[in-house]
Amino acid sequence: MAGSESDPPETKKARKIFVLDTSVILYNHNAINSFEENDVAIPITVLEELDNFKKGNENKNFEAREFIRFMDKISGKFTMTNWRRINGPDKGRFKVVMYEKGRKDATLVFGEDKPDHRILNAALKIKEDNPAKKVILVSKDINLRLKAKSLNITAEDFQTGKVKNIDSLYSGKSTLDNINPEVVDKLYQDGFCSMEDLEMEKPFPNHYLILKSDKSSALAYYNPITQRVERVEKRSVSRIMPRNAEQVFALHAIMNPEVKLVTLQGVAGTGKTLLALAGAWEQRRNFKQIYLARPIVPLSNKDIGYLPGDIQSKLNPYMEPLWDNLKFIQNQYGEQDKEYKR
Repeated sequence: MAGSESDPPETKKARKIFVLDTSVILYNHNAINSFEENDVAIPITVLEELDNFKKGNENKNFEAREFIRFMDKISGKFTMTNWRRINGPDKGRFKVVMYEKGRKDATLVFGEDKPDHRILNAALKIKEDNPAKKVILVSKDINLRLKAKSLNITAEDFQTGKVKNIDSLYSGKSTLDNINPEVVDKLYQDGFCSMEDLEMEKPFPNHYLILKSDKSSALAYYNPITQRVERVEKRSVSRIMPRNAEQVFALHAIMNPEVKLVTLQGVAGTGKTLLALAGAWEQRRNFKQIYLARPIVPLSNKDIGYLPGDIQSKLNPYMEPLWDNLKFIQNQYGEQDKEYKR
C-alpha cells in the first residue's frame, strides 16, 4: 500500500493490535510507546476528544497537548491513515482509524451514538479486518472495558506505571538481625565499620541500616564517599526530635549536604512535611532561598479559578498544612528567642 510501511520481521510472539481509548492517553501521553513490537491503533474519535482537553492547566490537559505534539512529530509529512513506524525498527506501528462500522454496530447495540461507542466500533472494525491478529482495547474506563467484553472484544486496563506490589518498592532502609555485638560496639566507639564486618553485599549509596545484636542495636548508613557503614545519631533539627528510626533517617538524609534530592514516602501523619520544613529551616543560611511547593488539586471538580478572592486567598487552603507545620516549629522556641521572631 502506498505511503504505508511493511510489517516488521516476525518475532517469536505473535504481534497484537492495541486500540487506545482517550482515557489511556490522558493518563499517560507516552502510552503509545509502551506496547513493544505490537501495533497501536488510535480511533479518530480519540483525537476529537483530545481536542476538547488540550486547553487548561490540569495534568490531563498537559497529557493531551503532549500526545498531539508527539503524533504530529512522528507522522511527519505522511498521513496517519496508513500504518507508520512508532519509533525505530524495534517498535511496532501506529495509525489513526477512521469512523467505520463493521458487521456489528455498537451504537445500535447500546442504543446511543456517543464517543465511547464509536471507539468500540473502531475496535470491532479492526478486529474484523485483521482476523489473524489479536485485537485488544486498552482503556482506564472500567465500564467501557465491560462493554467491549460484551461485544467479544478483549479489553485491558493500562497497567504501565502502576505498582503491583508496594512491598517491592525500594524503601531506602534494611534491618539486619543477629549482628555481632562487637560490630555494634565498634560503631559506637569509632563511628563506623566496614562492609566486611557486616558480611553483606555493597548496598545502594546512602542506604540506611538498622543493626540489631542480641545485646544492643544501632542506626547506620552506607556512605558512598568513604565506602564505610557509618553510625547515624539521633539529633534534633530546629528543635524537632525524631520519634523513630525512619524519622532519624529522614532528617539525616535531609541534613546531608552530599544528598541532593530526598523523597519521603509514608501515610498521612508520619511527619514528612514537618521533617522537610525543619531540615530546610535549619539549613536556611546555606541557601539563598527556600521554596515551598504544593500540588494544586481542584476541589469538587472546580478549577482554582472558581475559588473566591485574589490569588493569595485561592492558594491559602492548599498551603495551610505548610503554615501549620511552620507554626509548630516556631512554637518550639520561646517568644524571646531570635528564632521565634524570624
